[in-house]
Amino acid sequence: MPLYEYHCEPCNDRFEVLRPMSKGNDPATCPTCGGAGRRVLSVFAAVTAGGSGEGPMPIAGGGGACCGGGGCGCH
Repeated sequence: MPLYEYHCEPCNDRFEVLRPMSKGNDPATCPTCGGAGRRVLSVFAAVTAGGSGEGPMPIAGGGGACCGGGGCGCH
């Protein structure tokens, strides 16, 4: 099951809910105030070890396809 992120307008809280894909767009009950939270776009970052041993380096985010942060080599 996917993890969805929600925002509650009344208390301005952001929270996550693990639920089936078929319920992803349904409002979710806010654990702070009990209000109805609406789904928002989740943002995440991935980190990998640097090639030169310099430590962790962020992986470029992108549009998911060619020239969106991938290693396709196009410019």
